Amino acid sequence: MEGLLIKELSLFKDNRGWLGEIIREDESEIKPVMSYLSMTYPGLVRGPHEHKEQTDVFCFIGRFRVYLWDNRKTSATYQESKTIDTDVPTVVIVPPGIVHAYKNIDRREGVVINLPDRLYRGRGKKEPVDEVRYEEDPSSPFRMDE
Repeated sequence: MEGLLIKELSLFKDNRGWLGEIIREDESEIKPVMSYLSMTYPGLVRGPHEHKEQTDVFCFIGRFRVYLWDNRKTSATYQESKTIDTDVPTVVIVPPGIVHAYKNIDRREGVVINLPDRLYRGRGKKEPVDEVRYEEDPSSPFRMDE
């Protein structure tokens, strides 16, 4: 999908554990303006939704199934869909207009870090949320029961 980036983190290991670089200024033009951490219980889904302006930089830690669908009418990959499973820490950069959702497919809690390039609800949380939600849309291409 045009503009979508999926990469397993390179982990730098030593006797204390490991470290993985999520995003670097010298490797990406994305400039995060906030960050948040979320936990998802086993078997549960977050999304699907898309952003009109925001790019999300997700780091999945745990076993997740990530659902993606290009909803950008001007994109060469318009209406293309993709599903990926994460088994190792994985970064997924989702540009505006790509509908996305994820499901924790593990038996234990899963953690996601997001470093978006837009503030949630804007400065001072006074703007509309940049989201188009599809949870109740019967025409959604996602099959969350997989």
